[in-house]
Amino acid sequence: MDASTESTIRDLRAAGAAIKRSIEFVTASNNREIDIAIASLAQKRIEALLVPPGAPLLFNRRVQLVTLAAHYHLPAIYGWREFVEIGGLMSYGSVLVDQHRQAGIYAGRILKGEKPADVPVLQPTKLELVINSQTARTLGIEVPPGLLAIADKLIE
Repeated sequence: MDASTESTIRDLRAAGAAIKRSIEFVTASNNREIDIAIASLAQKRIEALLVPPGAPLLFNRRVQLVTLAAHYHLPAIYGWREFVEIGGLMSYGSVLVDQHRQAGIYAGRILKGEKPADVPVLQPTKLELVINSQTARTLGIEVPPGLLAIADKLIE
C-alpha cells in the first residue's frame, strides 16, 4: 500500500470516528474480487459505499460497480462523474478531462526540453458534484435541497 493510500485511510477513519461511524475498507484486483467485496459489504449491511478515484481497475469496471450497488441497494458515491452518468448515485471529484488536458500540457513542456523534475505538481483546482436524482428516487433517498443547489450537474 502506498503512502497516499495509507494517508487517505487514516483521514477516512478519523472522519468516520468524528461522526461515530465505522469505516470498512476492501480491496479488489479483478472482477471476481469486486463481486465478492461488494457482496460481503452488503451482507454486513453497510449504509453507504465510497468508490475512490485513482484506481484504473475501478474506473474500467464502473458498469460492474454501479450494477452491484443497484443490485444490493447501496447508496454509493464515486470519485468520477462517469459512474453517475451510467446510473450511480453521486460523484464528487476532479474533472477527468481536465486531468488529461493537464497531462498533455506537462508532456508538451517536457517534449520542449523542460526537465520533468522542474515541472510543478498541480492539484485539481475544480471539483464537481454530480447527482443522479433518478437513482436517488430508486434508492428511496431524498437529496437535501441544499445539496441539489450546489450540484454542478443534476442527472434526471
